[in-house]
Amino acid sequence: MRKAFRNIHLWLSVPFGLIITLVCFSGAMLVFEREVTEWGRPEVFNVDPQGRRPLPVDEVVARVSATLPPDVTVTGITVFSDPTKAWQLPLSRPSRTSVYANPYTGEVTGRSGRLPFFASMFSLHRWLLDSRPSGDGVFWGKLVVGVSTLLFVPMLVSGVVVWWPRTRRALAGSLKIRVRKGWRCFWYGLHAAGGMYALLLLLVMALTGLTWSFGWYRTGFYALFGVEAKPGMGHGNAAVHARQKGSGKERRGQQPELRTACWQEVYDRLRQENPDAAQITIADGTASIPANRFGNTRASDRYTFDPHTGELTGSTLYRTLDNSGKIRGWIYSLHTGSWGGLLTRLLWFAAALLGATLPLTGYYLWLKRLVRKRAE
Repeated sequence: MRKAFRNIHLWLSVPFGLIITLVCFSGAMLVFEREVTEWGRPEVFNVDPQGRRPLPVDEVVARVSATLPPDVTVTGITVFSDPTKAWQLPLSRPSRTSVYANPYTGEVTGRSGRLPFFASMFSLHRWLLDSRPSGDGVFWGKLVVGVSTLLFVPMLVSGVVVWWPRTRRALAGSLKIRVRKGWRCFWYGLHAAGGMYALLLLLVMALTGLTWSFGWYRTGFYALFGVEAKPGMGHGNAAVHARQKGSGKERRGQQPELRTACWQEVYDRLRQENPDAAQITIADGTASIPANRFGNTRASDRYTFDPHTGELTGSTLYRTLDNSGKIRGWIYSLHTGSWGGLLTRLLWFAAALLGATLPLTGYYLWLKRLVRKRAE
């Protein structure tokens, strides 16, 4: 039995190991992307209050709008409670683009966007630097990443069977990474013991990450939690094409009128009711506030208001949602390790780096074994 699992482990690891290394390494690099980006571009994200009061929300929107091309409009605003943070204003186009503005002057401080390094890491992590095909062509990079991630699960499970000590006394020794008994002993310990230390977290990353790769897997994964996967809940091509398609007015270059006169009133009311909220986002007739819940870092309480009067007309609190309203945020939080704050992100970062070393150390041990057999 152990020999069969050893063969499975080897036959899967040799052809797909390098891809696993690239996916794990790039994933580790993305864990602290936000912090590194803000550190690298302080002029965009940070401002100096100088004892001033922020401008009204609608005034900031108006000043930013005056700097935009005629066919681009502001679609909302995120106001941060931290007085040293620039406010974020998403734009109607290009997709997922925002500008940041000084809340005390209304001056645009810069645009959102990934640093080139992180853009490359994200593309490598999701698609092996491949480009999305036009039409209905096969997205080979996404497919290869998905297949490799899927096979990574039996690689990990078979590795446990191969590694598992025959006696309880040998178990303690098998969990040590020895650094003073030669390189081969070190690489073996890093591969075997390191793999065991990272096993659970790597399985969580793989099993959640697969929901971005295969529709059939996402449907089954959601079903485990009693959720029916609908087209709008996907992470794949359908959702992307729907965002790119846009509304009829947007395709003709006509932007809907944005009514912002009551936004300051809405913000003041929500801030009074949620004084500890780190940020409040307002759009045309809607607002949202992070729920600040342990676990789902994308949880938010959502509100609706009359865009003419600013009167709040309804609310949907995160705690009242069923599983279908929570599962995507949970998947993201578990996949990235953000569910438990800085500690879990550090653990996920370390586990992903260990995952990147597993194929490399495995290749080393396999080649050493081949050389030794030939020498015999």
